[in-house]
Amino acid sequence: MKSFGKYFRRAVGAIAFVTLASTLPVAAETVEVAPGVQVTKRTYAAAPTNEQPFFGFAVKNAEEKAADEKFVSAIIGATGSREKAFEEITLRGWRAVNTGKIREAALRFNQAFLISPEQSAVYHGLAVVAQFRFNDLDAADELFRIALKQPNPVKALRADYGRMLLIAKRPRDAQPVLEQAVKDAPDFGDAWTNLAIARFQNGDAAACAAADEAAKKRPSNNSGADLTAVRNAAQCK
Repeated sequence: MKSFGKYFRRAVGAIAFVTLASTLPVAAETVEVAPGVQVTKRTYAAAPTNEQPFFGFAVKNAEEKAADEKFVSAIIGATGSREKAFEEITLRGWRAVNTGKIREAALRFNQAFLISPEQSAVYHGLAVVAQFRFNDLDAADELFRIALKQPNPVKALRADYGRMLLIAKRPRDAQPVLEQAVKDAPDFGDAWTNLAIARFQNGDAAACAAADEAAKKRPSNNSGADLTAVRNAAQCK
């Protein structure tokens, strides 16, 4: 899975977001979305429920439940198994993320939730939606943390989570996440770039070592700009 880092602007400088919808003020109510998995209930006023994480926690009527069951049966029948159905739908979700189609990504990860609600990719994908569609970093943080505990996380999970923590101006929280991210995916140049940024912001002299590793791994175009910025800021040779 490709990182969604290309949708970020420089972590070393100012970062601007466009809020497409706002969170409705609700009490901190939690909902069990899978066995043993509790998520804070959040709804967003300006988006259809099927484009909100977990369908906006809307209570579905009999017709809607039947439609969900029909969809799940159809995709399992088309792909041959629940596992393959989940893989196909999440693949469509990541493609949507990487092409900037965040609304479609929301639809796909909600569909993945219907198929296998316990899987890590559901929470990872919906964390991306919470961040980029709704600028809700608290929701994204919660969902990333859940994704870390669920089965079959993708290798880029901690890299994406650590980057979000940098965007949230939490470099001290980001650094240990990114230290593990480069172990999970050692060839992922963007993770090394983000680690260099976190180390630099935390006053860690090893920032340039991470930047050197990033340069070897061919970071993405946008991450390349971040890499140049942090190397200049840290006065790397």
